[in-house]
Amino acid sequence: MRLATTAQAREADRRAEAAGMPTRILMENAGAQVAAAVARLAPEGGPVLVFCGKGNNGGDGLVAARHLVERGRPVQVWLAAPEEAYRGDAGANLALAKGWGIPLAPAPVEAEVLDRELARYALVVDGLLGTGVQGPLRDPYRLWVAALNRYTGPILSIDLPSGLDGDRGVAEPEAVRATWTITFGYGKPGLYLLPGADYAGRVEVVPIGLPPDVLEGQGEVVELLESRAVAQMLPPRPAESHKGTYGHLLVVAGSRNMAGAAVLAARGGLRGGAGLVTLAVPASLQRQVAAALPEALTYGLPETEAGTLGVEAAEVVAQLLATRQALAIGPGLGTAPETAQFFQALLERPEVQHCPAVLDADALNLLAQAPERVEALARRPGGLPWVLTPHPGEMARLLGRSTADVQADRPGAVREAAARFGGVVVLKGARSLVAHPSGRWAINPTGNPGMATGGMGDVLTGLVGALLAQGLGPWEAAAAGVYLHGLAGDLQAEARGPAGLLTSEVADALPAARRRVLREAGLNGARGD
Repeated sequence: MRLATTAQAREADRRAEAAGMPTRILMENAGAQVAAAVARLAPEGGPVLVFCGKGNNGGDGLVAARHLVERGRPVQVWLAAPEEAYRGDAGANLALAKGWGIPLAPAPVEAEVLDRELARYALVVDGLLGTGVQGPLRDPYRLWVAALNRYTGPILSIDLPSGLDGDRGVAEPEAVRATWTITFGYGKPGLYLLPGADYAGRVEVVPIGLPPDVLEGQGEVVELLESRAVAQMLPPRPAESHKGTYGHLLVVAGSRNMAGAAVLAARGGLRGGAGLVTLAVPASLQRQVAAALPEALTYGLPETEAGTLGVEAAEVVAQLLATRQALAIGPGLGTAPETAQFFQALLERPEVQHCPAVLDADALNLLAQAPERVEALARRPGGLPWVLTPHPGEMARLLGRSTADVQADRPGAVREAAARFGGVVVLKGARSLVAHPSGRWAINPTGNPGMATGGMGDVLTGLVGALLAQGLGPWEAAAAGVYLHGLAGDLQAEARGPAGLLTSEVADALPAARRRVLREAGLNGARGD
Protein backbone atom coordinates (compact mmCIF):
# COMPACT_ATOMS: atom_id res chain seq x y z
CA MET A 1 0.00 0.00 0.00
CA ARG A 2 1.35 3.40 -0.99
CA LEU A 3 1.90 5.80 1.90
CA ALA A 4 2.35 9.57 1.87
CA THR A 5 4.82 11.58 3.90
CA THR A 6 3.42 14.68 5.56
CA ALA A 7 4.94 16.88 2.84
CA GLN A 8 3.48 14.66 0.13
CA ALA A 9 0.05 14.78 1.79
CA ARG A 10 0.09 18.58 1.76
CA GLU A 11 1.20 18.60 -1.86
CA ALA A 12 -1.57 16.11 -2.70
CA ASP A 13 -4.14 18.55 -1.34
CA ARG A 14 -2.60 21.37 -3.38
CA ARG A 15 -2.63 19.27 -6.55
CA ALA A 16 -6.23 18.22 -5.94
CA GLU A 17 -7.23 21.87 -5.68
CA ALA A 18 -5.30 22.71 -8.84
CA ALA A 19 -7.18 19.90 -10.61
CA GLY A 20 -10.49 21.48 -9.67
CA MET A 21 -11.29 19.80 -6.34
CA PRO A 22 -11.91 22.59 -3.78
CA THR A 23 -10.25 22.02 -0.41
CA ARG A 24 -13.58 22.87 1.21
CA ILE A 25 -15.02 19.71 -0.39
CA LEU A 26 -12.04 17.63 0.76
CA MET A 27 -12.67 18.89 4.30
CA GLU A 28 -16.39 18.11 4.03
CA ASN A 29 -15.63 14.57 2.86
CA ALA A 30 -13.07 14.08 5.63
CA GLY A 31 -15.44 15.27 8.34
CA ALA A 32 -18.20 13.01 7.05
CA GLN A 33 -15.84 10.05 7.24
CA VAL A 34 -14.95 10.94 10.82
CA ALA A 35 -18.62 11.10 11.79
CA ALA A 36 -19.25 7.72 10.19
CA ALA A 37 -16.31 6.27 12.12
CA VAL A 38 -17.70 7.65 15.39
CA ALA A 39 -20.92 5.77 14.69
CA ARG A 40 -18.94 2.55 14.20
CA LEU A 41 -16.69 3.06 17.22
CA ALA A 42 -19.44 4.09 19.65
CA PRO A 43 -22.71 2.75 18.18
CA GLU A 44 -24.57 2.90 21.52
CA GLY A 45 -24.82 6.66 21.42
CA GLY A 46 -23.89 9.04 24.19
CA PRO A 47 -22.42 12.53 24.05
CA VAL A 48 -19.38 13.20 21.88
CA LEU A 49 -16.68 15.80 22.47
CA VAL A 50 -14.93 17.13 19.37
CA PHE A 51 -11.64 18.82 20.28
CA CYS A 52 -10.68 21.18 17.44
CA GLY A 53 -7.43 22.95 16.76
CA LYS A 54 -7.31 25.93 14.42
CA GLY A 55 -5.88 24.06 11.41
CA ASN A 56 -7.33 21.65 8.89
CA ASN A 57 -7.72 18.88 11.48
CA GLY A 58 -9.87 21.21 13.52
CA GLY A 59 -11.86 22.05 10.41
CA ASP A 60 -12.42 18.34 9.79
CA GLY A 61 -13.61 18.04 13.38
CA LEU A 62 -16.08 20.90 12.95
CA VAL A 63 -17.54 19.20 9.88
CA ALA A 64 -17.74 15.93 11.83
CA ALA A 65 -19.61 17.71 14.63
CA ARG A 66 -22.22 18.92 12.16
CA HIS A 67 -22.68 15.45 10.68
CA LEU A 68 -22.95 13.93 14.16
CA VAL A 69 -25.66 16.40 15.11
CA GLU A 70 -27.47 15.46 11.92
CA ARG A 71 -27.27 11.82 13.06
CA GLY A 72 -28.87 12.78 16.36
CA ARG A 73 -25.77 12.58 18.56
CA PRO A 74 -25.27 15.09 21.38
CA VAL A 75 -22.10 17.03 20.55
CA GLN A 76 -19.87 19.54 22.32
CA VAL A 77 -16.99 21.28 20.51
CA TRP A 78 -13.92 22.53 22.37
CA LEU A 79 -11.86 25.15 20.57
CA ALA A 80 -8.10 25.25 21.09
CA ALA A 81 -7.80 28.88 19.95
CA PRO A 82 -9.93 32.03 19.88
CA GLU A 83 -12.63 31.98 17.21
CA GLU A 84 -10.90 34.69 15.18
CA ALA A 85 -7.84 32.41 14.79
CA TYR A 86 -9.87 29.94 12.68
CA ARG A 87 -9.42 31.02 9.08
CA GLY A 88 -9.91 29.60 5.61
CA ASP A 89 -11.87 26.38 5.38
CA ALA A 90 -11.65 25.82 9.14
CA GLY A 91 -13.06 29.30 9.76
CA ALA A 92 -15.90 28.73 7.29
CA ASN A 93 -16.86 25.51 9.05
CA LEU A 94 -16.68 27.18 12.44
CA ALA A 95 -19.17 29.77 11.21
CA LEU A 96 -21.38 27.00 9.86
CA ALA A 97 -21.24 25.13 13.20
CA LYS A 98 -22.29 28.31 14.99
CA GLY A 99 -25.13 28.72 12.54
CA TRP A 100 -26.29 25.22 13.35
CA GLY A 101 -26.29 26.03 17.05
CA ILE A 102 -23.65 23.45 17.89
CA PRO A 103 -22.31 24.15 21.41
CA LEU A 104 -18.83 25.71 21.19
CA ALA A 105 -16.56 26.53 24.11
CA PRO A 106 -12.90 27.36 24.73
CA ALA A 107 -10.98 24.28 25.88
CA PRO A 108 -10.27 24.30 29.64
CA VAL A 109 -6.67 24.83 30.68
CA GLU A 110 -6.81 23.41 34.22
CA ALA A 111 -6.00 19.72 34.66
CA GLU A 112 -8.75 19.06 37.22
CA VAL A 113 -11.39 20.74 35.07
CA LEU A 114 -10.21 18.83 32.00
CA ASP A 115 -10.47 15.50 33.78
CA ARG A 116 -13.90 16.27 35.22
CA GLU A 117 -15.33 17.50 31.93
CA LEU A 118 -13.84 14.76 29.76
CA ALA A 119 -15.46 12.11 31.95
CA ARG A 120 -18.88 13.30 30.78
CA TYR A 121 -18.36 12.09 27.21
CA ALA A 122 -18.81 8.66 25.64
CA LEU A 123 -16.13 9.39 23.02
CA VAL A 124 -13.63 12.14 22.19
CA VAL A 125 -12.65 13.15 18.67
CA ASP A 126 -9.05 14.39 18.60
CA GLY A 127 -8.75 17.15 16.00
CA LEU A 128 -6.14 19.20 17.81
CA LEU A 129 -3.04 18.85 15.63
CA GLY A 130 -2.29 17.23 12.31
CA THR A 131 0.59 16.75 9.92
CA GLY A 132 1.78 20.32 10.33
CA VAL A 133 3.06 19.86 13.89
CA GLN A 134 6.82 20.33 14.22
CA GLY A 135 8.98 19.79 17.30
CA PRO A 136 8.02 19.31 20.94
CA LEU A 137 4.53 20.20 22.12
CA ARG A 138 4.11 23.38 24.12
CA ASP A 139 1.41 24.20 26.64
CA PRO A 140 -1.52 24.25 26.54
CA TYR A 141 -1.29 21.52 23.86
CA ARG A 142 0.93 19.40 26.06
CA LEU A 143 -1.57 19.82 28.91
CA TRP A 144 -4.46 18.86 26.63
CA VAL A 145 -2.70 15.78 25.23
CA ALA A 146 -1.86 14.61 28.75
CA ALA A 147 -5.52 15.02 29.76
CA LEU A 148 -6.71 13.05 26.75
CA ASN A 149 -4.34 10.26 27.72
CA ARG A 150 -5.86 10.17 31.21
CA TYR A 151 -9.35 9.91 29.72
CA THR A 152 -10.59 6.30 29.93
CA GLY A 153 -13.05 6.30 27.03
CA PRO A 154 -12.38 5.74 23.32
CA ILE A 155 -10.53 8.41 21.34
CA LEU A 156 -10.81 8.82 17.58
CA SER A 157 -7.89 10.80 16.11
CA ILE A 158 -8.24 12.69 12.84
CA ASP A 159 -5.48 11.89 10.33
CA LEU A 160 -2.78 11.56 13.06
CA PRO A 161 -2.89 11.37 16.85
CA SER A 162 -2.06 14.89 18.03
CA GLY A 163 1.64 15.22 18.83
CA LEU A 164 2.77 12.30 16.67
CA ASP A 165 5.39 12.88 13.97
CA GLY A 166 3.72 11.64 10.80
CA ASP A 167 6.98 10.65 9.11
CA ARG A 168 9.04 9.10 11.92
CA GLY A 169 6.33 7.80 14.24
CA VAL A 170 7.80 9.47 17.32
CA ALA A 171 6.16 11.63 19.99
CA GLU A 172 7.91 14.72 21.30
CA PRO A 173 7.50 14.19 24.20
CA GLU A 174 3.90 12.96 24.23
CA ALA A 175 1.12 12.21 21.76
CA VAL A 176 -2.53 11.20 22.04
CA ARG A 177 -2.96 7.46 22.50
CA ALA A 178 -5.90 6.90 20.20
CA THR A 179 -8.26 3.96 20.03
CA TRP A 180 -8.73 4.53 16.32
CA THR A 181 -7.15 6.82 13.74
CA ILE A 182 -8.96 7.80 10.56
CA THR A 183 -6.46 9.01 7.96
CA PHE A 184 -7.30 10.45 4.58
CA GLY A 185 -6.38 9.36 1.09
CA TYR A 186 -3.13 7.65 2.03
CA GLY A 187 -1.68 6.20 5.20
CA LYS A 188 1.15 8.17 6.83
CA PRO A 189 4.42 6.38 7.67
CA GLY A 190 4.32 7.44 11.32
CA LEU A 191 1.09 5.49 11.82
CA TYR A 192 2.84 2.20 10.99
CA LEU A 193 6.29 2.75 12.45
CA LEU A 194 6.90 2.19 16.14
CA PRO A 195 6.10 3.69 18.54
CA GLY A 196 3.63 5.53 16.30
CA ALA A 197 1.56 2.41 15.66
CA ASP A 198 0.99 2.08 19.41
CA TYR A 199 -0.30 5.66 19.58
CA ALA A 200 -2.52 5.28 16.51
CA GLY A 201 -4.49 2.22 17.60
CA ARG A 202 -6.57 0.85 14.76
CA VAL A 203 -5.76 2.70 11.54
CA GLU A 204 -8.28 3.11 8.75
CA VAL A 205 -7.44 4.83 5.46
CA VAL A 206 -10.52 6.42 3.91
CA PRO A 207 -11.09 8.20 0.58
CA ILE A 208 -11.98 11.90 0.50
CA GLY A 209 -11.91 12.61 -3.23
CA LEU A 210 -8.22 13.00 -4.03
CA PRO A 211 -7.36 12.35 -7.70
CA PRO A 212 -5.57 8.99 -8.14
CA ASP A 213 -2.28 10.44 -9.40
CA VAL A 214 -1.58 13.13 -6.78
CA LEU A 215 1.54 11.35 -5.49
CA GLU A 216 3.11 10.79 -8.90
CA GLY A 217 6.45 12.52 -9.32
CA GLN A 218 6.64 13.49 -5.65
CA GLY A 219 10.09 12.04 -4.99
CA GLU A 220 10.45 9.16 -2.56
CA VAL A 221 8.04 6.24 -2.75
CA VAL A 222 6.94 4.92 0.65
CA GLU A 223 5.01 1.68 1.04
CA LEU A 224 3.45 -0.58 3.64
CA LEU A 225 4.16 -4.19 2.73
CA GLU A 226 1.01 -6.27 2.31
CA SER A 227 0.37 -9.92 1.56
CA ARG A 228 -1.07 -9.33 -1.91
CA ALA A 229 1.99 -7.42 -3.08
CA VAL A 230 4.33 -9.98 -1.51
CA ALA A 231 2.45 -12.84 -3.17
CA GLN A 232 3.00 -11.22 -6.55
CA MET A 233 6.75 -11.12 -5.89
CA LEU A 234 7.05 -14.84 -5.20
CA PRO A 235 8.28 -17.04 -8.07
CA PRO A 236 5.92 -19.63 -9.54
CA ARG A 237 6.32 -23.28 -8.61
CA PRO A 238 5.32 -25.14 -11.80
CA ALA A 239 4.46 -28.83 -11.56
CA GLU A 240 7.12 -29.66 -14.14
CA SER A 241 10.14 -28.53 -12.16
CA HIS A 242 13.14 -29.94 -10.30
CA LYS A 243 15.66 -28.81 -7.70
CA GLY A 244 17.64 -26.91 -10.30
CA THR A 245 14.59 -24.82 -11.12
CA TYR A 246 14.73 -23.04 -7.77
CA GLY A 247 18.34 -22.02 -7.63
CA HIS A 248 21.43 -22.99 -5.67
CA LEU A 249 22.33 -20.83 -2.67
CA LEU A 250 25.82 -20.70 -1.18
CA VAL A 251 25.86 -19.87 2.54
CA VAL A 252 29.26 -18.83 3.91
CA ALA A 253 29.03 -18.72 7.67
CA GLY A 254 30.23 -20.05 11.00
CA SER A 255 33.34 -20.23 13.11
CA ARG A 256 34.38 -22.22 16.17
CA ASN A 257 31.57 -22.00 18.77
CA MET A 258 29.27 -20.36 16.18
CA ALA A 259 28.21 -23.32 14.08
CA GLY A 260 24.57 -22.81 15.05
CA ALA A 261 24.37 -19.50 13.19
CA ALA A 262 25.53 -21.22 10.01
CA VAL A 263 22.99 -24.02 10.39
CA LEU A 264 20.13 -21.57 10.99
CA ALA A 265 21.02 -19.54 7.91
CA ALA A 266 21.09 -22.68 5.77
CA ARG A 267 17.80 -23.83 7.30
CA GLY A 268 16.26 -20.48 6.36
CA GLY A 269 17.49 -21.00 2.82
CA LEU A 270 15.96 -24.44 2.53
CA ARG A 271 12.65 -23.41 4.12
CA GLY A 272 12.68 -20.36 1.87
CA GLY A 273 12.36 -22.56 -1.20
CA ALA A 274 15.86 -22.81 -2.65
CA GLY A 275 16.33 -25.98 -4.64
CA LEU A 276 19.83 -26.53 -3.27
CA VAL A 277 21.79 -24.98 -0.41
CA THR A 278 25.51 -25.44 0.08
CA LEU A 279 26.71 -24.53 3.56
CA ALA A 280 30.39 -23.57 3.41
CA VAL A 281 32.06 -23.43 6.84
CA PRO A 282 35.54 -23.72 8.33
CA ALA A 283 36.67 -27.26 7.57
CA SER A 284 36.64 -28.40 11.20
CA LEU A 285 32.90 -27.64 11.40
CA GLN A 286 31.85 -29.50 8.28
CA ARG A 287 30.96 -32.79 9.96
CA GLN A 288 29.04 -31.02 12.72
CA VAL A 289 26.86 -28.92 10.41
CA ALA A 290 26.26 -31.83 8.04
CA ALA A 291 24.82 -33.85 10.91
CA ALA A 292 22.69 -30.92 12.06
CA LEU A 293 21.12 -30.30 8.64
CA PRO A 294 21.32 -33.31 6.33
CA GLU A 295 19.23 -31.59 3.66
CA ALA A 296 22.06 -29.14 2.92
CA LEU A 297 25.23 -29.80 0.98
CA THR A 298 28.35 -28.86 2.92
CA TYR A 299 31.85 -27.69 2.07
CA GLY A 300 34.87 -27.31 4.30
CA LEU A 301 36.79 -24.08 3.73
CA PRO A 302 40.43 -23.35 4.61
CA GLU A 303 40.57 -22.17 8.21
CA THR A 304 42.93 -20.66 10.75
CA GLU A 305 44.15 -22.32 13.93
CA ALA A 306 41.38 -20.45 15.76
CA GLY A 307 38.69 -22.12 13.65
CA THR A 308 37.86 -19.02 11.56
CA LEU A 309 38.12 -18.40 7.84
CA GLY A 310 41.46 -17.19 6.55
CA VAL A 311 42.38 -15.31 3.41
CA GLU A 312 42.90 -18.56 1.44
CA ALA A 313 39.16 -19.21 1.65
CA ALA A 314 38.36 -16.27 -0.63
CA GLU A 315 39.60 -18.09 -3.74
CA VAL A 316 37.58 -21.20 -2.86
CA VAL A 317 34.38 -19.22 -2.25
CA ALA A 318 34.81 -17.47 -5.61
CA GLN A 319 35.15 -20.86 -7.31
CA LEU A 320 32.05 -22.20 -5.56
CA LEU A 321 30.03 -19.23 -6.78
CA ALA A 322 30.60 -20.28 -10.38
CA THR A 323 27.83 -22.87 -10.02
CA ARG A 324 25.59 -21.09 -7.52
CA GLN A 325 22.99 -18.40 -8.15
CA ALA A 326 23.27 -16.42 -4.92
CA LEU A 327 25.43 -15.89 -1.84
CA ALA A 328 24.48 -15.44 1.81
CA ILE A 329 27.40 -14.50 4.01
CA GLY A 330 28.05 -13.38 7.56
CA PRO A 331 26.29 -15.29 10.35
CA GLY A 332 28.82 -16.46 12.92
CA LEU A 333 31.91 -15.62 10.85
CA GLY A 334 33.63 -13.67 13.59
CA THR A 335 35.78 -10.58 13.11
CA ALA A 336 39.27 -11.91 13.69
CA PRO A 337 42.04 -10.18 11.68
CA GLU A 338 42.43 -13.21 9.39
CA THR A 339 38.67 -13.23 8.72
CA ALA A 340 38.80 -9.51 7.93
CA GLN A 341 41.52 -10.26 5.37
CA PHE A 342 39.36 -13.03 3.89
CA PHE A 343 36.38 -10.71 3.61
CA GLN A 344 38.29 -7.85 2.02
CA ALA A 345 39.86 -10.25 -0.48
CA LEU A 346 36.41 -11.63 -1.28
CA LEU A 347 35.06 -8.14 -2.00
CA GLU A 348 37.71 -7.73 -4.70
CA ARG A 349 36.50 -10.77 -6.60
CA PRO A 350 34.29 -9.98 -9.63
CA GLU A 351 32.40 -13.23 -8.98
CA VAL A 352 31.20 -11.70 -5.70
CA GLN A 353 30.65 -8.18 -6.99
CA HIS A 354 28.25 -9.42 -9.65
CA CYS A 355 26.54 -12.11 -7.63
CA PRO A 356 23.15 -11.53 -5.96
CA ALA A 357 24.09 -11.61 -2.28
CA VAL A 358 22.81 -10.95 1.21
CA LEU A 359 25.29 -9.66 3.80
CA ASP A 360 24.46 -9.97 7.48
CA ALA A 361 25.95 -10.10 10.96
CA ASP A 362 29.76 -10.29 10.90
CA ALA A 363 29.88 -9.54 7.18
CA LEU A 364 28.42 -6.16 8.10
CA ASN A 365 30.78 -5.72 11.04
CA LEU A 366 33.71 -6.44 8.73
CA LEU A 367 32.26 -4.11 6.11
CA ALA A 368 32.06 -1.36 8.75
CA GLN A 369 35.85 -1.56 9.17
CA ALA A 370 36.34 -0.22 5.63
CA PRO A 371 32.99 0.99 4.28
CA GLU A 372 34.62 3.13 1.63
CA ARG A 373 35.52 0.02 -0.38
CA VAL A 374 31.87 -0.92 -0.86
CA GLU A 375 30.91 2.72 -1.42
CA ALA A 376 33.38 2.78 -4.31
CA LEU A 377 31.87 -0.40 -5.77
CA ALA A 378 28.39 1.09 -5.38
CA ARG A 379 29.30 4.00 -7.64
CA ARG A 380 29.72 1.67 -10.61
CA PRO A 381 26.95 1.70 -13.24
CA GLY A 382 24.17 -0.56 -12.02
CA GLY A 383 25.36 -0.59 -8.42
CA LEU A 384 25.56 -3.83 -6.48
CA PRO A 385 22.97 -6.65 -6.53
CA TRP A 386 23.25 -6.98 -2.78
CA VAL A 387 20.96 -6.90 0.24
CA LEU A 388 22.39 -5.71 3.58
CA THR A 389 20.42 -6.72 6.69
CA PRO A 390 21.78 -4.86 9.75
CA HIS A 391 20.17 -4.64 13.15
CA PRO A 392 20.35 -1.15 14.76
CA GLY A 393 23.78 -1.75 16.31
CA GLU A 394 25.25 -2.95 13.04
CA MET A 395 23.64 -0.05 11.22
CA ALA A 396 25.22 2.35 13.70
CA ARG A 397 28.65 0.92 12.96
CA LEU A 398 28.08 1.10 9.20
CA LEU A 399 27.05 4.75 9.38
CA GLY A 400 29.49 5.82 12.07
CA ARG A 401 26.86 7.01 14.53
CA SER A 402 25.23 5.81 17.75
CA THR A 403 22.50 3.20 17.98
CA ALA A 404 20.29 5.79 19.69
CA ASP A 405 20.68 8.08 16.67
CA VAL A 406 19.69 5.26 14.32
CA GLN A 407 16.62 4.42 16.37
CA ALA A 408 15.59 8.07 16.61
CA ASP A 409 15.21 8.23 12.81
CA ARG A 410 15.04 4.72 11.41
CA PRO A 411 13.68 5.80 8.00
CA GLY A 412 16.50 8.31 7.60
CA ALA A 413 19.14 5.76 8.60
CA VAL A 414 17.99 3.00 6.27
CA ARG A 415 17.66 5.38 3.32
CA GLU A 416 21.13 6.80 3.96
CA ALA A 417 22.65 3.32 4.07
CA ALA A 418 20.98 2.26 0.82
CA ALA A 419 22.24 5.40 -0.92
CA ARG A 420 25.78 5.03 0.42
CA PHE A 421 26.27 1.33 -0.22
CA GLY A 422 24.34 1.06 -3.47
CA GLY A 423 22.27 -1.95 -2.45
CA VAL A 424 18.96 -2.71 -0.84
CA VAL A 425 19.14 -2.36 2.94
CA VAL A 426 16.94 -3.94 5.61
CA LEU A 427 16.98 -2.25 9.01
CA LYS A 428 15.82 -5.05 11.30
CA GLY A 429 13.83 -4.67 14.49
CA ALA A 430 10.18 -4.10 15.33
CA ARG A 431 8.60 -2.89 12.08
CA SER A 432 11.64 -3.66 9.92
CA LEU A 433 12.33 -1.22 7.10
CA VAL A 434 13.50 -1.92 3.54
CA ALA A 435 15.17 0.77 1.42
CA HIS A 436 16.36 0.96 -2.19
CA PRO A 437 19.18 3.25 -3.39
CA SER A 438 16.60 5.16 -5.45
CA GLY A 439 14.97 6.41 -2.23
CA ARG A 440 12.05 3.97 -2.27
CA TRP A 441 11.39 2.46 1.15
CA ALA A 442 8.85 0.25 2.85
CA ILE A 443 7.59 -0.67 6.31
CA ASN A 444 7.04 -4.30 7.25
CA PRO A 445 4.04 -4.81 9.57
CA THR A 446 4.62 -8.50 10.41
CA GLY A 447 6.53 -9.91 13.38
CA ASN A 448 6.12 -9.91 17.15
CA PRO A 449 8.14 -9.68 20.39
CA GLY A 450 8.50 -13.46 20.53
CA MET A 451 11.03 -13.13 17.72
CA ALA A 452 13.40 -11.13 19.95
CA THR A 453 15.78 -14.03 20.43
CA GLY A 454 19.14 -15.09 19.09
CA GLY A 455 19.39 -16.49 15.59
CA MET A 456 16.28 -14.91 14.06
CA GLY A 457 18.40 -12.73 11.80
CA ASP A 458 20.35 -15.77 10.61
CA VAL A 459 17.13 -17.37 9.35
CA LEU A 460 16.23 -14.14 7.55
CA THR A 461 19.66 -14.16 5.89
CA GLY A 462 19.07 -17.62 4.47
CA LEU A 463 15.52 -16.79 3.41
CA VAL A 464 16.54 -13.65 1.51
CA GLY A 465 19.39 -15.60 -0.06
CA ALA A 466 16.97 -18.33 -1.16
CA LEU A 467 14.70 -15.79 -2.82
CA LEU A 468 17.68 -14.26 -4.62
CA ALA A 469 18.68 -17.74 -5.79
CA GLN A 470 15.16 -18.24 -7.17
CA GLY A 471 15.59 -15.18 -9.37
CA LEU A 472 14.02 -12.37 -7.37
CA GLY A 473 15.69 -8.98 -7.55
CA PRO A 474 17.24 -7.52 -4.39
CA TRP A 475 14.22 -5.32 -3.58
CA GLU A 476 11.72 -8.14 -4.03
CA ALA A 477 13.85 -10.65 -2.13
CA ALA A 478 14.30 -8.27 0.79
CA ALA A 479 10.67 -7.13 0.93
CA ALA A 480 9.20 -10.60 0.56
CA GLY A 481 11.81 -12.00 2.94
CA VAL A 482 11.09 -9.67 5.85
CA TYR A 483 7.32 -10.04 5.39
CA LEU A 484 7.39 -13.85 5.27
CA HIS A 485 9.89 -14.05 8.14
CA GLY A 486 7.70 -11.88 10.36
CA LEU A 487 4.56 -13.74 9.34
CA ALA A 488 6.20 -17.07 10.17
CA GLY A 489 6.91 -15.66 13.62
CA ASP A 490 3.30 -14.51 13.91
CA LEU A 491 2.05 -17.99 13.03
CA GLN A 492 4.27 -19.49 15.71
CA ALA A 493 3.12 -16.91 18.25
CA GLU A 494 -0.50 -17.76 17.48
CA ALA A 495 0.22 -21.43 18.08
CA ARG A 496 2.62 -21.21 21.04
CA GLY A 497 2.27 -17.79 22.63
CA PRO A 498 4.37 -14.63 22.44
CA ALA A 499 7.44 -15.89 24.33
CA GLY A 500 9.79 -18.84 24.10
CA LEU A 501 9.76 -19.16 20.30
CA LEU A 502 12.68 -21.11 18.88
CA THR A 503 14.42 -19.73 15.83
CA SER A 504 14.29 -23.12 14.13
CA GLU A 505 10.51 -23.19 14.66
CA VAL A 506 10.15 -19.88 12.87
CA ALA A 507 12.28 -21.19 10.01
CA ASP A 508 10.08 -24.27 9.80
CA ALA A 509 6.96 -22.07 9.62
CA LEU A 510 8.17 -20.28 6.47
CA PRO A 511 6.34 -22.63 4.06
CA ALA A 512 3.09 -22.02 5.97
CA ALA A 513 3.70 -18.27 5.80
CA ARG A 514 4.19 -18.50 2.05
CA ARG A 515 0.99 -20.49 1.72
CA ARG A 516 -0.88 -17.90 3.80
CA VAL A 517 0.09 -14.95 1.59
CA LEU A 518 -0.73 -16.85 -1.58
CA ARG A 519 -4.16 -17.80 -0.27
CA GLU A 520 -4.90 -14.25 0.89
CA ALA A 521 -3.99 -13.03 -2.58
CA GLY A 522 -6.13 -15.71 -4.25
CA LEU A 523 -3.07 -17.27 -5.87
CA ASN A 524 -3.12 -20.68 -4.20
CA GLY A 525 -2.62 -23.30 -6.85
CA ALA A 526 -1.38 -20.78 -9.40
CA ARG A 527 2.08 -20.77 -7.84
CA GLY A 528 2.41 -24.33 -6.70
CA ASP A 529 0.63 -24.01 -3.36
